[in-house]
Amino acid sequence: MAPSRTSWIWVTISALALDRATKYAVETRTPLGYHRVLINRFFTFVHASNPGLAFGIFADSPSRGMTAILSIGTLIICALLVWLLVSGRAGGTAGQIGVALILGGAAGNLLDRILYSKVTDFLDFQFGNYHWPAFNVADSVIMIGAVVLGIELFFTPKHASERSS
Repeated sequence: MAPSRTSWIWVTISALALDRATKYAVETRTPLGYHRVLINRFFTFVHASNPGLAFGIFADSPSRGMTAILSIGTLIICALLVWLLVSGRAGGTAGQIGVALILGGAAGNLLDRILYSKVTDFLDFQFGNYHWPAFNVADSVIMIGAVVLGIELFFTPKHASERSS
């Protein structure tokens, strides 16, 4: 049985709820600037504040204008993702899941940006000498959603009607 056009909403709500719950736990249980090495030279749990985009992009521009631009841009992207899902243009099941995850992550960071003008990050990884900027669950589900969407785009055969054209 094919999923309905609105079944994606549960994926989005779940991603948003998990993101908000983890950020709330970090914000209420650790001070800003907290860091604890859990796996030496691999994973550190931190409490960081990011006024920029995912992975610290534009973090050096904490102005209200930048916050407004980022919020409006994210809101437009969220509206486009909702349209793709509601109109049935997000692809098959994997594509819908991917877009719904991206929407949930974008909505999570948008909510923080609107309410606090910043996003809380807490996952900090290092691989050898390479240190990845701290991130959060919203950033993670955006990346997972992009991978799922990419898998559908590149590895799922086209529909019969598209092959015959």
